[in-house]
Amino acid sequence: MYQSDGSMDAILYQIIIRELADLNCTFVEGFQDTLWEHASLTALSADGFFCNATKDEIGTCWPRSSSGRIVGRPCPADINGVRYNTNRSAYRECMENGTWAQKSNYSNCEPILGKNGVYPVHYEIALIINYLGHCISVGALLVAFILFMCFRSIRCLRNIIHWNLITTFILRNVMWFLLQLIDHNIHESNETWCRLMTTIYNYFVVTNFFWMFVEGCYLHTVIVMTFSTDKLRKWVFLCIGWCIPCPIIIAWSMGKLYYENEKCWFGKDPEKYIDYIFQGPVILVLLINFVFLFNIVRILMTKLRASTTSETIQYRKAVKATLVLLPLLGITYMLFFVNPGGDDVSQIVFVYFNSFLQSFQGFFVSVFYCFLNGEVRSAVRKRWHRWQDNHALRVRVARAMSIPTSPTRVSFHSIKHTTAV
Repeated sequence: MYQSDGSMDAILYQIIIRELADLNCTFVEGFQDTLWEHASLTALSADGFFCNATKDEIGTCWPRSSSGRIVGRPCPADINGVRYNTNRSAYRECMENGTWAQKSNYSNCEPILGKNGVYPVHYEIALIINYLGHCISVGALLVAFILFMCFRSIRCLRNIIHWNLITTFILRNVMWFLLQLIDHNIHESNETWCRLMTTIYNYFVVTNFFWMFVEGCYLHTVIVMTFSTDKLRKWVFLCIGWCIPCPIIIAWSMGKLYYENEKCWFGKDPEKYIDYIFQGPVILVLLINFVFLFNIVRILMTKLRASTTSETIQYRKAVKATLVLLPLLGITYMLFFVNPGGDDVSQIVFVYFNSFLQSFQGFFVSVFYCFLNGEVRSAVRKRWHRWQDNHALRVRVARAMSIPTSPTRVSFHSIKHTTAV
């Protein structure tokens, strides 16, 4: 008759737990509680300490293990959007005091490379493009913001709308940088301040799209409906751009708090649709702006055909107007709205174009609607000429004051002054 000993039971236990841990940490922990009651499992640890089943920052499930052991688990299939080889193993130490080591060792996990072995490199390059694009955009946006703030002579309703749109881009990009500084462990701990930062970021995202809608609404009203700009009220546009997003984000935050309160509210559960509370209005804004763009280009083409220019120049002007309006109205987001997924060329194209268009959009808006704005350029030119004239005048006065006076001339002026007194 076979008599099982503690060492054999321990080996079988580890094999069973390793296989079951792939299913669910909660299920495994309950299964372990049943097995742990077996007397033979006391041989797993001489001092009686053990580490409870848990998940780490990546999401890997580490089963209950006796102290003083290094536990191996299959590498996760996906880390930050990059697929990994699950045939290799990650490791984590269950220390002598019955607590897990703070960090898991994923050094043996290797990504599954695509064609020519460069697939993960695309994501690294896309991340660099994101950082570079946001840096350049913030710099250009700050210059544009200062120009609109300094020149009061150009503060018509159209430029005020541009100014507010640029402000939302600045706030959105700055919050994006702050979110990149948050450690993954903080995401997992779901800190209150982290959730607040995500909420503020999403508010600026929504205001950004609503100011794009304001831009489209203004252009459509002036060009298509031919309303006079005197009839348009600034407070209406300010309310649309800054106030309407508030209840949308409040409703989203309440939904997150009660139904998806995890990971600093960043990212979404595929089985839940809380994020559509603010993504739905954004999609609606993009669709309306697309209609605005179609009508604007249609009217421009009609007016151009009525002119005396050739057909080629007409279409060229219409295409130029369309390209200028694309970044302003947010239509670029509709070009790559759906992620194709997979590991083929379409996914790589999506990653590159999406990173470039979204990170550099603020730069394009600054260039088209500030640096190339005729009113802004005229105001800058006048200020520059005025500064040159003042500088030249100061130089001439300084030179005149620095000319030495002869003794005879000084004596004459002194005598004249004395005589006058």
